[in-house]
Amino acid sequence: MGATADKIKGNWNIIKGKLKQQYGDLTDDDLAYTEGKEDELLGRLQTRVGKTKDEIKSFIDNA
Repeated sequence: MGATADKIKGNWNIIKGKLKQQYGDLTDDDLAYTEGKEDELLGRLQTRVGKTKDEIKSFIDNA
């Protein structure tokens, strides 16, 4: 996870905004981030938007 986790930690507010723009039905609960629980966040996003974990990581890495 490395780079993705670092990106989430450093830029979560920006990434969260981009995710909300891309996937308008995401809620604040879906986007709740707790440091150290990046995998849980990715799993939740994966379920809500119907994308693979790799697709979500790629979106975050390129945000």
